[in-house]
Amino acid sequence: MKQIVRKIAKEFNLEYATLMAFIEVESGGRGFDKNTGKIIIQFEPAIFRQKVRNAPEGAWCKNKVDVQSREWIAFNNAFKLNPNAAMESTSIGIGQVMGFHYKRLGYTSVGEMWDDAKTGLDRQVWQMAKFIATDNRLVNALRLKNWHLVATYYNGAGYRQLAAKIGREPYDISMQKAYEKYQAL
Repeated sequence: MKQIVRKIAKEFNLEYATLMAFIEVESGGRGFDKNTGKIIIQFEPAIFRQKVRNAPEGAWCKNKVDVQSREWIAFNNAFKLNPNAAMESTSIGIGQVMGFHYKRLGYTSVGEMWDDAKTGLDRQVWQMAKFIATDNRLVNALRLKNWHLVATYYNGAGYRQLAAKIGREPYDISMQKAYEKYQAL
C-alpha cells in the first residue's frame, strides 16, 4: 500500500503524508469490506432526496452513518428506484469520494467511476488524489497545513457539528494528527 500511495502522490504532486492522512481518517485504510469483499460505501439519503424528489419512502431514507450491511441495504433500495442517482449519492472506497464527482475525475458516467474503484485500492487512491488535486482551494489549504479549511473543503462546513453529534473527534484534528504521524515516517 505504501508504494501505491507514494507513486500516486508523486503523480499528483501531493505529499505522501497528506494522502495517508486522508486514507486513515476517511476509511481507516479500508477500501473493501473484509467480510463481504464489497467496496466500502456511505449512502447519503439527503443527496438522493435532492436527485429523486418524489422517491417513495423506503430503506434508503432510514440510513444513518452505520455498519456496511445497513449502508448496502439503503443503497440497494435506492438503486432499484434510480441507479445513477443512488451511485451519485454514495461515497465510495478508501477516499470516500462522492459519486456525483465522476465528471470531475474524468469519467463519462458514475457507473464507470464505480467500476474503476471496484478494481482495486490503487484506483481508489487515484480517485482520492485526483479529487484533491482538482480543487485548488483544497490543495492550497494542504500546503498551508490549514486543517480547518482542509476539513471544510473535503467534508463540508458542518464537519464539527457532525463530529459532536456522533461523538467523534473533529475532522480537522484527526487530519492533523494523522498527517503528523505519516510525515514522521
